Amino acid sequence: MGGEAGSAAVVGPESRVKSLGLVFEDERKGCYSSGDTVAGHVLLEAAEPVTLRALRLEAQGRATAAWGPSAGATAPAAASEVEYLNVRLSLREPPAGEGILLLQPGKHEFPFSFQLPSEPLVTSFSGKYGSIRYCVRAVLERPQAPDQSIKRELQVVSHIDVNTPALLTPVLKTQEKMVGCWFFTSGPVSLSAKIERKGYCNGEAIPIYAEIENCSSRLIVPKAAIFQTQTYLASGKTKTVRLMVAHVRGNHIASGSTDTWNGKTLKIPPVTPSILDCCIIRVDYSLAVYIHIPGAKKLMLELPVVIGTVPYNGFGSRNSSIASQFFMDMSWLTLTLPEQPEG
Repeated sequence: MGGEAGSAAVVGPESRVKSLGLVFEDERKGCYSSGDTVAGHVLLEAAEPVTLRALRLEAQGRATAAWGPSAGATAPAAASEVEYLNVRLSLREPPAGEGILLLQPGKHEFPFSFQLPSEPLVTSFSGKYGSIRYCVRAVLERPQAPDQSIKRELQVVSHIDVNTPALLTPVLKTQEKMVGCWFFTSGPVSLSAKIERKGYCNGEAIPIYAEIENCSSRLIVPKAAIFQTQTYLASGKTKTVRLMVAHVRGNHIASGSTDTWNGKTLKIPPVTPSILDCCIIRVDYSLAVYIHIPGAKKLMLELPVVIGTVPYNGFGSRNSSIASQFFMDMSWLTLTLPEQPEG
């Protein structure tokens, strides 16, 4: 990510360029957002005098969604791409009227700076059928020699403030299921679940309020989980990946009994924030409260959740600590979640 300690390409002994590097001005900056300035230096070390056509900097960002062909096909089954960033800067070029530039032996630094677009940029993401990636690349053009380049990835986040009215609204659902086998019905299992708001951030524990009534003849076990749903759109087709990212289990509830969850907590692990503003890749979350009923389909309530980046300000003193936790713990950027069945 942008916080790597600089990158350098060491070139073979046959080249006069000993190394080519790319360093960001603030290597501790974990991620960038729209409107931010990206600054740094391209570092070049020459063992001997080097002739150049140009030294340029490219910054690109795009979302891509694609998946393989069906059996017997040669072209990809589906592919789509959306561009978010395309910057090209000249860092060094020959004087007017001259085709080449001579660099003396030694170490050279070429500063660069550019501003990310002010319109919203989509959060960096990598998934099974697509990705949203941004990178900065320095390219050295030389006469009668292949171009040399060095690339750094730029991590971008689109901020979501969970303090907006839509994300502060409580979410509530109720459902009842008759449990039966053939024409014998043993009675209903009813479930109602509520969370206090729709928006949460990484590291927060979501308090779950639930009422479970077991009028069936079976022993039941309520559970809760956070699911991440990735949706990819390409060539008019859709692929969906659903992952369980956290879960908690309640107590057994005997026949004729009830149970109440009065704020049972489920902690959000480091996951990518919700991605709701990309037209080909979407990342949604839901909190599901569900009951496995032996011999019957499970009873499930799904409450939509948005994982944001600007924490709930109702925490008072805790607010700043959770905010810093999001910005310092960027492990969600490289997190690869295992695919798991819903249960």
